[in-house]
Amino acid sequence: MTNTAKLIKDNNIEIRFTFDWATLELVKSLPGRRFQNDTTGKYWTVPMDASIIKKLKDAGFKLCPSLSTLNSAATEIREVHVPNLKKNLFPFQKKGVSFIEQKRGRALIADEMGLGKTIQALAWLQLHPELRPAIVLCPAHLKLNWAQEANATLSGNLNLQILFGKDTTQALTGDIIIINYDILANDYETIVDPVTGKKKQKEIVQTGWVDFLIALNPRVLVFDEAHYIKSNSAQRTKATKKLAKRIPHIIGLSGTPIVNRPIEGFNIAQIINKAIFPDFWKYARTFCNAKHNGFGWDFTGSSNKEELHKKLTESFMIRRKKADVLPELPDKIRSFVPMDLSNKREYLRAEMAFIEYLHAEKGLAASIKAQKAEHLTKIETLKQLAVRGKINQALDWIQDFLEDNDEKLVIFTTHKEIVDTLMNEFRGIAVKVDGSVTAQKRDLAVKAFQNDPRARLFIGNIQAAGTGLTLTAASTVIFLELPWTPGELVQAEDRCHRIGQKNAVNIYYLLAAGTIEEKIAGLLDEKRKVLEAVLDGREVEETQLLTELIKSYRRR
Repeated sequence: MTNTAKLIKDNNIEIRFTFDWATLELVKSLPGRRFQNDTTGKYWTVPMDASIIKKLKDAGFKLCPSLSTLNSAATEIREVHVPNLKKNLFPFQKKGVSFIEQKRGRALIADEMGLGKTIQALAWLQLHPELRPAIVLCPAHLKLNWAQEANATLSGNLNLQILFGKDTTQALTGDIIIINYDILANDYETIVDPVTGKKKQKEIVQTGWVDFLIALNPRVLVFDEAHYIKSNSAQRTKATKKLAKRIPHIIGLSGTPIVNRPIEGFNIAQIINKAIFPDFWKYARTFCNAKHNGFGWDFTGSSNKEELHKKLTESFMIRRKKADVLPELPDKIRSFVPMDLSNKREYLRAEMAFIEYLHAEKGLAASIKAQKAEHLTKIETLKQLAVRGKINQALDWIQDFLEDNDEKLVIFTTHKEIVDTLMNEFRGIAVKVDGSVTAQKRDLAVKAFQNDPRARLFIGNIQAAGTGLTLTAASTVIFLELPWTPGELVQAEDRCHRIGQKNAVNIYYLLAAGTIEEKIAGLLDEKRKVLEAVLDGREVEETQLLTELIKSYRRR
């Protein structure tokens, strides 16, 4: 009997061999190996991994064609073509998609924020339309963004489903299902073990979505912000592991898979490719400098960092920094991030009353100047309701940015209430410039942001801080509210995009979905093609924009 290894379903390798002690010891040394005994006979299975393939080949195993191809291309990433993708990929993004393909859909994209991890995962889904259903697992404030990006990137009959809340009576019908970590997990209760007397957590079955999703037999799991599962005791970690257990293709996305210490990367590695680090204690001793402190084991240390990086990049991780791909990037990268409203009912009531008011008006176009102040008051009310309704999700987005990056961030808004909310939330790491700040304090705030590593956030009112300042310590800008003219918007963007900026500038517009904010952004976009400030040397007049906005409501 020839010793053979072939690729089988769910990214496993089937191993059959003529018994001898040396071969048995080799197979038993492979991480993740399992002995099988079924109607086809006795054999072993191991997770698919390039290092395992090489060991089997070196031991004289006959590899099936698929494994031979993987072995010969272990260090070479061959570019794949993604048909009918709606968006164009940068060269480094194409390489990322090809890397996922080379790893047979079990990979970690660890690019820095702003380099398009989402579109790389979506492109791989486009490459494999047969792998459905696919689950996208992400923080709550990113669900709408995933849906928006999927609609803008994928072609064909797209059947997206977003899950909200724990009402598990709704049917699961999507080919791509988007869900957040918080509603995935079943609930747990603390019980006392009657034998040991120790407290432990017991899972309460089917109060979250995890069991229902498992029943769908999903083929792909994309888990965004993968560092969310760094804690073993967290319910979302347990639920993610449970969901991922029988899914053959798993793609992790995180700019910081290891935020502070190596122990945080163990769960991610286990989910993507258990074969790399099958034993927790060996990982902890090798890379976490595990020590017993007299009370228990301490895994917060770090050791053999270069070896850990080498094993990650050789097995399932690809990571690019902005500096690595800067020549491929445009000067500015703009992204719209939809936010869900917490006060949707209140907003809709106010919006409907406004529409009724406009419908009752006579001769609106002729009298727009006289009535402008009255209309503007009503529009301003909707703007304030929109920003209040999305503020909690926006705060989550900002907090994620701060945890994911060592970079600084510039935030622009218009209302004093929002400036104060941000300053209270991020007290100690933020500086501000708004209408209440004197010229002297304004200069001090800018200097602190530019030079003090502790000042990570610059919070500015668009009118007060949108011109005349240099904020090149940051290469990321977010807008929580929009001004009335494209000129003001781009002037504010250019606080970071100035001489001295060494990176492409990422600009995020955090907009409340389905509200007046999207209308304003659409009108700005229409006037200036993705919010460009100048077209043929002419500025868009505020009255033009306001008139168009009012007409858009009147047409309903």
